[in-house]
Amino acid sequence: MADHPSVSEDTRKKVWEAADALGYRPNALARSLITQRSGLIAIVVASMDNPFYWEVLTLFSQALQAAGLQLLLFTIGPRENFDSVVRKVLQYRVDGIIVVSAVLSSQAIIECREAGLPVVLFNRYVDKTGLNVVTCDNVEGGKAVATFLANTGHRTFGFISGVEDTSTNRDRLEGFRQQLDHLDLPMPTLEYGGYTYESGREAVKRLVFQGERPDAIFCANDIMAIGALDGLRLDLGLRVPDDISLIGFDDIPMASWSGIELTTVRQRRARMVEASLQILSSNLAAPGLEPVFHLEPGRLIVRQTVRLKVSHDSQVVASA
Repeated sequence: MADHPSVSEDTRKKVWEAADALGYRPNALARSLITQRSGLIAIVVASMDNPFYWEVLTLFSQALQAAGLQLLLFTIGPRENFDSVVRKVLQYRVDGIIVVSAVLSSQAIIECREAGLPVVLFNRYVDKTGLNVVTCDNVEGGKAVATFLANTGHRTFGFISGVEDTSTNRDRLEGFRQQLDHLDLPMPTLEYGGYTYESGREAVKRLVFQGERPDAIFCANDIMAIGALDGLRLDLGLRVPDDISLIGFDDIPMASWSGIELTTVRQRRARMVEASLQILSSNLAAPGLEPVFHLEPGRLIVRQTVRLKVSHDSQVVASA
């Protein structure tokens, strides 16, 4: 009761000093019985292989704790499906669910709605689910990469795909293709990875040997781009960017490390986390709101893996 708005600051201070002297600690479970809120937010993560998600989870944890809430983490194991994990989540008295790097099945959506739980999809979406979504504007990010490469004199392209059926992969490739077409440039040669270092390292070798060697390669995430960088330099003996330019997506911490210095599209994770929690808070305060689809613009970060030979009739575009 010391935090009630009618309690003066002086009285509040005396109450907490007395509580500390007596060794009193608030009982979260008892408080939840009164408020009908647990203060727990479930975060379901499909994969922790990408350091991007380590940062995202840290930001979620810090922001939730600052708001007096707690994160309850669930991961999807190699032999688990999403529905089984959601059923585990529903065994706890959580106030909401944030789904990171995964999507909900139709059955899982039904079960969450029946439980009255607000859900936010983070960095993934499925069309026509009617769920809240917060994601980077991947289409515009792909367009910015194409424009930047065109403006720096590149004319043949490759794309190393992540998991094909994910919205992030589809949108990044779609934006890249749309802008190349708009600029009357050839479509990229495709190779398929799996969002991992190993898959990027192997995919780049297949890509280079497909036919005409591209002078620039766009990778669907940074982890694959770092693998591709090693594949080009160590396995094929090529120079980056002198022989081939390389761009990633995410701007993970390793992208800026000496010896890597990867040009990439930065996902503004702090803004995305903030938007996710604002949507969740609004839904908790007023259930039944219309779903929100929030697109957060990315930003092209220019480092050392792109050859900056600007064409005479173009101006470099360095942001998305």
